Amino acid sequence: MADQYSIATANRITRARLLQMHFEAGVGHIGGNLSAIDALLHLHDAVMGADDIFVLSKGHSAGALYIALWAVGLIDDAELKTFHKDGTRLGGHPVAGWHDRIAFATGSLGHGLGLAAGVALTRRLDGKAGRVFCLLSDGECEEGSIWEALMFAHHQRLSNLVILVDANGLQGFGSTGAVASLEPLAPRFAGFGLNVAEIDGHSAEALDAALARTADGPLVIVLRTVKGCGVSFMEGRMEWHYLPLNEDQYRRALSELLEPELGA
Repeated sequence: MADQYSIATANRITRARLLQMHFEAGVGHIGGNLSAIDALLHLHDAVMGADDIFVLSKGHSAGALYIALWAVGLIDDAELKTFHKDGTRLGGHPVAGWHDRIAFATGSLGHGLGLAAGVALTRRLDGKAGRVFCLLSDGECEEGSIWEALMFAHHQRLSNLVILVDANGLQGFGSTGAVASLEPLAPRFAGFGLNVAEIDGHSAEALDAALARTADGPLVIVLRTVKGCGVSFMEGRMEWHYLPLNEDQYRRALSELLEPELGA
């Protein structure tokens, strides 16, 4: 129970810090950050080692990546306060190279998986240890370049590549089902001969179990998530793909996230 409590507390605190950062910067893209933050936090806190590489293909969720790095002590509060400001290293999409956990600039959707697959092949050819983790969005999977990268990854048997898909069901113009449906996603990936798991994307235990699977080739984990997860008025609502928070919304969201911890 203690471990479960600490995970729940950490998830609330990191969500609150994410909202603070976005509110102070006056920028949106909050919904997809909240759907991805649990997986990002667990990867950086408990899964990835010094030899591993992370590629955030859904670059508009850079805020969740920065907060995950903050949560594990790799970015400080002073750096977070520069988010989206002039001269910042913390852009609205990742800026490559300034941090060893940020390998590529991403956000023109559909490019991250090809980059990750290339790195995975290079590391195998060079005999280097570690895995390459790449986080996609389900809307991004409408890009043809994703499927070209999957063919390459399967053909090369890149067993050091882990592909995670933040499947929150919403994208910039509506639901993924209404825009260009690819559901059910898991069989699509399995059709490439890939090892596929489909899990609750907000569960650290489910992610650990999926990551324990082995196969002669890439692993794909479809994370079933909720856009805006953790904030009641954002959950499952497409407009939070874009909108920034006003002050009343910010205070309401913080109250939802932090009052359970303050009252514990």
